Amino acid sequence: MSTSGLKEPTTSSSTSAGQSSGAVREGCALVTGASRGIGAAAARALAAEGWTVGVNYSRDREGADRVASEIRSEGGEAIAVCADVSDDGASGAALERLRREAGPVLVLVNNAGITSDGLSMRMRDEDWDRVLAVNLTAAFRLTRAVIGPMMRERFGRIVNVASVVGQRANPGQANYAASKAGLIAFTRTVAVEVARRGVTVNAVAPGLIETELTRELSGNGLLDGVPARRAGQPKEVAACIRFLASDEASYVNGALLTVDGGMTA
Repeated sequence: MSTSGLKEPTTSSSTSAGQSSGAVREGCALVTGASRGIGAAAARALAAEGWTVGVNYSRDREGADRVASEIRSEGGEAIAVCADVSDDGASGAALERLRREAGPVLVLVNNAGITSDGLSMRMRDEDWDRVLAVNLTAAFRLTRAVIGPMMRERFGRIVNVASVVGQRANPGQANYAASKAGLIAFTRTVAVEVARRGVTVNAVAPGLIETELTRELSGNGLLDGVPARRAGQPKEVAACIRFLASDEASYVNGALLTVDGGMTA
């Protein structure tokens, strides 16, 4: 069982990268949708803190293997884990594999997300259902699965990747907006439910971030609405996730950290 994650102070005096308390936790981190973009950057950031990271992917095995390999080349530990997070059985199998190989998941980053855009009056049921299943229901199920072990350990960090679209209108994305707004409300509710057990639940809301999905959109006038006049980088969102997963953020709970260059200011 890996002991590369963080833990509340024990009698151990050994330290490693990112372990400000000088103690060791037997557990791991899981980042969903981590084969590229924000998820990949978050996986690297958590590995730099000393966590063994489950790099989840659904179809992009090559990307996930590359991220895991990069983490290992930097001296960290990572396991590429295949699972469609909207499939409860597949997610459960992935969690069990991580438990066997690296210990219980003590840091969960619900990052996996999809879009299927269209005006509300033309949106098909399957487009609505699939986006809600991946973006919101999967986060609920994974949270439900890991929250028990976290409470028993009296330590846990859950970070949900929402979006500024969950806070403001974006025509053509009713399903995506509903999923992200729901994720924000879910974050706050669960945070209150588990606060006494050393578990925190927070969310980040990225704005226009430069990824493969958004790179082609940055020249379509979208930057005009960003006071910073540039798209954000995945590592800038990952830095916020890294903080929220740290011991230093132990009194930050139920918060929404917006990372959008001032777009929603």
